[in-house]
Amino acid sequence: MEFLNSKYARVLTIFLLMQAVVFYAVARRQEKTPNIGPLSGFPTTVANWTMIQDLPLEKEVQQVLRADDTMNRRYVDQTAGQDLFLFIAFFKTQRTGQSPHSPKNCLPGSGWEQITADRPLVNVPDWPRPIQINRYVVEHGVEKSVVLYWYQSHNRVIASEYAAKFWLVADAIRYRRSDTALVKIVVPVRNDDIETATKTGLTFTKQVFPDVVKHLPL
Repeated sequence: MEFLNSKYARVLTIFLLMQAVVFYAVARRQEKTPNIGPLSGFPTTVANWTMIQDLPLEKEVQQVLRADDTMNRRYVDQTAGQDLFLFIAFFKTQRTGQSPHSPKNCLPGSGWEQITADRPLVNVPDWPRPIQINRYVVEHGVEKSVVLYWYQSHNRVIASEYAAKFWLVADAIRYRRSDTALVKIVVPVRNDDIETATKTGLTFTKQVFPDVVKHLPL
C-alpha cells in the first residue's frame, strides 16, 4: 500500500491517464496498419541453425495473447549440439486492447522462477547502434533456461516495458501507427552452464536479427 502513495505510483498513474487521453484523441484519425508477410514465411535456416519443429500455440494461449500473427519454432545447431526456441508475436494495432504480454510476467505464471536479470547490449549487423535487450535466467525444478527478449516497432528496438508504452503513444501521434512485435529467444541450460547458454542466445540474436528486420515492418 505504501507504493500507491509513492511518487512513482503517481507518475505512473498520470502517464497512464495521458496515454488514454492521447489514444482517445487520435482514435478518430485513421490508423496506418502495415501489412507484412505471414510469419510462417520466416527463414527456416539461420546461419548454422535449422528449424526442426514448428510449435503451434494452444488455443487458450492464442485467445489471451490476441496477436495478429505468431511464430513459435525450435531451431537446432547440429554441429554444436545445441537447440533453442524462437518466438515472435506481431500486433498490427494496440488501440483495441491488443498488446504484447511481458515474458517477465508470463514466465512466473507458468511455474518458472527468476534467478537473475539484466539488459545486455548486443552489436547486430546493419544497425546504427548496439541494441539493448532483456536477459532472464529462470528455473523450473531442475530445469534452467536463458530467456532473451525485446520489443520491435517502427525501426526501433526496446527492452523496457515503460519505454515501449512511451513510444507507443509517440508513434500513434506522429505516424498514426501502434504496431509492434515481441521477439523472444529461449535457450535451455545444459549441465548448469548458464554462461554458455547466454553466449549461444546472444550469438543467435546477432544472426537472426537481420531476418527479423526484413520480416517486420519499419
